[in-house]
Amino acid sequence: MPKMKTSRSAAKRFKVTGTGKLKRAKAYKSHILTKKTAKRKRNLRKAAITDATNVKNMKKILPYL
Repeated sequence: MPKMKTSRSAAKRFKVTGTGKLKRAKAYKSHILTKKTAKRKRNLRKAAITDATNVKNMKKILPYL
């Protein structure tokens, strides 16, 4: 059986925590920031845990993470 390929785009966007959960960055922080409040932008800085409904698909495209 050949080696599985990792999705390089996903590998750059997701990291695994110590307990095995997937950590991701939040969206909506790249542009049009003038109309967003400071509180909203501050909360977008924090990392989030990937939702359980997506984890199965993420593990498939990130076999060695």
